[in-house]
Amino acid sequence: MNQDNHAREIALQWIDAVERTARALDHPAHMDLVSKRVRVLGIPGFEAIGYDDWFRQCEHEFKDGVLKDVSYTGLRMRAATDRQIMFQTVERVEANDGTVIRRGLEVVLDKEPDGQWRVLQQRIMPDHEAMHYGLLDAGSSS
Repeated sequence: MNQDNHAREIALQWIDAVERTARALDHPAHMDLVSKRVRVLGIPGFEAIGYDDWFRQCEHEFKDGVLKDVSYTGLRMRAATDRQIMFQTVERVEANDGTVIRRGLEVVLDKEPDGQWRVLQQRIMPDHEAMHYGLLDAGSSS
């Protein structure tokens, strides 16, 4: 398997694990997919959020039954090395109140010292950028 295919397979496995742990509301397993050094960019009103904020948000959503479903579509590989993989995808989050958010994401996975691939950086893409890359169409953004 060449490096591009191997990186794609790792990204798909990580996405599958994120979906599975979110649907199962398995907070510890879900957070094990996130680096303690993570930075999330593109959230309105925040320069960046880190691991602790992500931890609290997921804990709240999982415990309080806010989350109904999470899914990802449209994997677009951007770059890969032995230690990092960058890709773009569309995240669809559905809340139990019927709210649905679809947004383009740019994700950087990092192979940490324990051998586990974890998200190191996640950037919420502006809709116009996600449309430019063909991830969203004009009628599908949040």
